[in-house]
Amino acid sequence: MKKYIKICVKRAWLLLRWLILAGGMGILLGLVGGLFGKSVTWVTGFRNTHPWMLYLLPLAGLVIVGMDRLNPYKGGTNRVLESIQSHAYIPLRMAPLIVLSTVLTHACGGSAGREGAALQLGGSLGGTAGKWMKFDEYDHRLMIMCGMSAGFAALFGTPLTATVFAMEVISVGMMQYAALVPCSVAALTAKQTAELIGAYGEHFLIEQKVAFDLKNAVLVVLLAFLCAAVSILFCAALHHTEHLYKKYIPDERVRIVAGACLIVFMARLLGTTDYMGAGMHMIELAMAGKVAAAAFLLKMVFTAVTLGSGFRGGEIVPTLFVGAAFGCLFGQITGLSAPLAAACGMAAVFCGVTNCPISSLLLSFELFGFECMPFFLLSVSISYLESGYYGLYHSQKILYSKTKLQYINTHAKE
Repeated sequence: MKKYIKICVKRAWLLLRWLILAGGMGILLGLVGGLFGKSVTWVTGFRNTHPWMLYLLPLAGLVIVGMDRLNPYKGGTNRVLESIQSHAYIPLRMAPLIVLSTVLTHACGGSAGREGAALQLGGSLGGTAGKWMKFDEYDHRLMIMCGMSAGFAALFGTPLTATVFAMEVISVGMMQYAALVPCSVAALTAKQTAELIGAYGEHFLIEQKVAFDLKNAVLVVLLAFLCAAVSILFCAALHHTEHLYKKYIPDERVRIVAGACLIVFMARLLGTTDYMGAGMHMIELAMAGKVAAAAFLLKMVFTAVTLGSGFRGGEIVPTLFVGAAFGCLFGQITGLSAPLAAACGMAAVFCGVTNCPISSLLLSFELFGFECMPFFLLSVSISYLESGYYGLYHSQKILYSKTKLQYINTHAKE
């Protein structure tokens, strides 16, 4: 009897410990992440009402390069993944630097997201907390994952996705279930804390009910197959653009100024600001079937130039933009419901670039509701299968094959 009492007490203490630690991390990231999200929203609004901000993009690039030199441990989200896999060091200074760099990028018209930056912000703060508390390497990794979940949930308002994404993105084919309680507590706490300061997540409504019949199912299968190809193209564009910049323009200052000038030129040539910043308003237009046919390709180009030349920000919202715009185009051509096609495109392309099918499915539920579940299930599963081993993060490990029950232990392709 004493044995079982000791076990129960030990488990209760473990639960209490993580409720306190993960809850604290959630409060911290909810405040910091919420303020970060509101800052990005504010500077985006300011840029939209003051178009001349675009011409400050080269200067913003030089400031970002200067801030980067304060952080010798570069690598962005890849560095965070490596810290969980191999206990690589993440400095505390990474948190304010990524926040300031991302805000500057958005303020002056760079095409980037914010949730990827939130993962880096959360990983930095979580890793620092684990270090200060002198945790062993295993609990230290859990704190980093807590930070990732909290940062994602604070900005996107999707705690289910945030919880599972931190466990799934590190090693495809095997989730770290030991992080389930810490990540879920951190994500839920961060979302609630962010909402207390007025930072709310994104949600979309699919008003039109679409029957799950043979015709619509076939169309969604075709859409998912094409979205897998789009996700491969997007990953290749991001990685190859970065490599080309570094190969032909070795000086990072010249490189980022060249990228900024190219973005200014493209924006002026097109006569629109639709492809700057994260592009959440364009996702809303795609859900209504009102996006131009080439929008998904143009967003790819703007994002590849922005991030490849050295500007800071995330890839996740641009990924959702690309998926929604491509889904909208597919719906216009085939007659599939525009909101459904855009939603399935978002889920499928997100899955293709992250190799995270469970997170992608949960994201679709949190963003669009459960009514279209069969279509989301088809979109995500087919995109996961057909997208191969390409991914946004080259540090991501692919432990198991996507086509066989086979252990392969490789890294995502660039």
